[in-house]
Amino acid sequence: MSHSFVQISDCHIDDFKNTMGVNTHVNLKKIISRIININIDVLLISGDLTHNGTITSYKTLQQILSPVQTRLLVISGNHDIDNNLNAIFSKNLSNQFTLGKWEIITTNSVQKSKTSGFLTKDELIKLDFSLTQSTAKYILIVLHHPIVPMNSTWDDLLSLENPKALFNVLDKYPKIQAILFGHAHQAAEFSRLGVKIISCPSTALQFNNEVRIGFNHYTLHDNGQLTIDTQWI
Repeated sequence: MSHSFVQISDCHIDDFKNTMGVNTHVNLKKIISRIININIDVLLISGDLTHNGTITSYKTLQQILSPVQTRLLVISGNHDIDNNLNAIFSKNLSNQFTLGKWEIITTNSVQKSKTSGFLTKDELIKLDFSLTQSTAKYILIVLHHPIVPMNSTWDDLLSLENPKALFNVLDKYPKIQAILFGHAHQAAEFSRLGVKIISCPSTALQFNNEVRIGFNHYTLHDNGQLTIDTQWI
């Protein structure tokens, strides 16, 4: 028995179609047209849904996502404006959800008016509590910011500022199989103490030499195995 979900990230939809030199609207539509042909349980967007956080851009995003019939879950990124995000996607915001023997738990790493991430003491306490309460056999953690050096042209100063504080919490829970994030606009995979650490590409554009757009498709197996398929367009 297995379950699967798709993670997309950093869509950067704006009131104008062209953002950062690309048509983010057209690019996301291409991604969505691929995703709707995959049998998944959940579509997860790991932050930077929009570029400037306007109500109009969230409504545009909602329209682009409309062909997706599966459950949609979103978390905020540093480009998002929470009030506007909540106004349009309130029913899609969730700190945790269950897929079979797996639970996906999210944590908010966004700092107000800053590009880099930080997990506040309150956020870490909340995460710790969610992990303590979880009855799932296996757990995935999702946040917006990278938690390890990306070993690329990415500026690691723009990643999570306090990864050690996060690991101090996560290291207590052997159920955790992987940690997923976006923000760096590139596909990469790392490992730490047997836990997979996975970066999701952007649906808009990548910050490394990759010229394609992409997303991550995960399959969660009942035996604790996790398989990742990064798909490119």
